[in-house]
Amino acid sequence: MGKDFSANDHPIARWKNVFLLALGQKKMFRNPIVAILHLCVYFGFVIINIELLEIILDGLLSTHHLFEPYLGTNYSFLINTFEILALLVLIACVIFLVRRNILKLKRFISKDLNGWPRSDANYILIAEIILMSLFLLMNACSTENNFIISKHIQPYLNDISTSNLVVIEKTAWWLHILGIYAFMNYLPYSKHLHILLAFPNAYYAPLVPKGMMHNMPAVQNEVIYAMHPELAPADATAPASFGAKDVMDLTWKNLMDAYSCTECGRCSAACPANSTGKLLSPRKIMMATRDRIEEVGKNIVLNKGFKADGKSLLNDYISVEELRACTTCNACVEECPVSISPLDIIIELRRSLIMEQSNAPQEWNGMFSNIENNFAPWKFAPDDRDAWTKQV
Repeated sequence: MGKDFSANDHPIARWKNVFLLALGQKKMFRNPIVAILHLCVYFGFVIINIELLEIILDGLLSTHHLFEPYLGTNYSFLINTFEILALLVLIACVIFLVRRNILKLKRFISKDLNGWPRSDANYILIAEIILMSLFLLMNACSTENNFIISKHIQPYLNDISTSNLVVIEKTAWWLHILGIYAFMNYLPYSKHLHILLAFPNAYYAPLVPKGMMHNMPAVQNEVIYAMHPELAPADATAPASFGAKDVMDLTWKNLMDAYSCTECGRCSAACPANSTGKLLSPRKIMMATRDRIEEVGKNIVLNKGFKADGKSLLNDYISVEELRACTTCNACVEECPVSISPLDIIIELRRSLIMEQSNAPQEWNGMFSNIENNFAPWKFAPDDRDAWTKQV
């Protein structure tokens, strides 16, 4: 859906970003406590699911702890490790629920998250707590085990008959399996798609300094051809459009950014415009872009190609007021833990707003006029620009 975008240079630097930002979660460690909790959830949930292979095979083959005879003492070590991770995941998820719903940190109660986004985050945390609890309960039902965490649950099951323990274990098994598969199918519809997209997003993140803005070749060529007509090719045509009005005008990397967004709100918390009460929220920019992509995608599927619906990302999803509030300070880009750039989308929409619709505040128009005539934002002729030095 998005325009072409090439970012395959410097592969070593890009792989470094993958390991440091996506896998190592480097930016998260600006807040070490939260970073450690998030790392517990991330690695715990991923590593524990290695055990899922045995759980599935036990169900298919009617076995019990299938790998134990083959791994010997190593089996207990692995299960103990999984159980410790499961407990850490459980504790971390409870803390995250408290932060969101009881402490109500500012970035979690923002109106950006009203409705489904707020529920989505809670559903995932609750699901992870249930899955980890089911895993520990399954192990606790095995009377012959002595695993590090589940053995402390066993005393509460002592009065239950063996037949009922089998029923509890099998029920926990089924709920765990169904929960895992439900989560896998839910993932593409959730903000937790970032679990997968964080890796390619980190790889394709720009390697240029964050303050560097990309010029538009079409505009540069227009200026060159105006000043040097002899350089213009015979088939030179004016560009069809400038900037981006809708998601089809953005690059595929911009669109992947929208789907990689974790909705954590660190970008909006760092945004000076947002902090001073202005309408701009970088998180909302990404969420609005994703919503528009979804709508355009359904349109394409329904009509076997995009059929104009009278809407666009600019104006219908992201307002002029939001775009004008941005100071292009790059705080949102710097803060994002998965290498998203809301600023790229803001700049492209502003370019369309100004160059296509001539929609700019009067102060900006004065600056544009000065740059065009005087080669600087100030209303001084180039020859008079250093006159102030003679008055010192």
